[in-house]
Amino acid sequence: MNSHGEVAGLLLAAGGGRRLGGRPKALLAYRGRPLVEHAVAVLRAGGCDQVHVVLGAAAEEVRERADLAGCVLVDNPHWADGMGSSLRAGLASLAASARLPTAAVIGLVDQPGVPGAAVGRVIATAREADDLPSALVSAMYGGRRAHPVLFGASRWAGVACSAGEDRGARTYLREHAEQTVLVECGDIGDPADIDTPADLRLLD
Repeated sequence: MNSHGEVAGLLLAAGGGRRLGGRPKALLAYRGRPLVEHAVAVLRAGGCDQVHVVLGAAAEEVRERADLAGCVLVDNPHWADGMGSSLRAGLASLAASARLPTAAVIGLVDQPGVPGAAVGRVIATAREADDLPSALVSAMYGGRRAHPVLFGASRWAGVACSAGEDRGARTYLREHAEQTVLVECGDIGDPADIDTPADLRLLD
């Protein structure tokens, strides 16, 4: 069995913010900087050694305005098709890494209330299971499953194949619910995401 190996972070940050009037979520201001920088910092604080960031809407502007030094930037030209295309692009990037990770934690750019401690709990739980390459661990908040989610590398192909355009890994997780280890993080975080103008209060 194997509990060792590198855990990478995969940040999905391609959304165009259609319900936000076309404001790309990666560029929303959070504590004076683009939100994507905060999301990357959360993955790193939780223990992700390398971070792959999937960009789509306003990708060039994100590259110019955000400090993403040390990240692997993945362009998804099909970002408008939905989260599934970004998940597939990110997993393909991870699988092609010269330093192939043993597992990856998936994070979303529009959840500023999810802390690095939640990422750390998910990773620690996956390592405790002593089979990191096939691990499947998800955070939950008040008993409700949400991000971050960790997939061992042996699961990436299956996740990519089942990724629906607007569902990401939801189908895979539903089909493998009995294998998913859930970690309560409601005491340390809030998975509320930013979809509408009313949700912008989460940035305050």
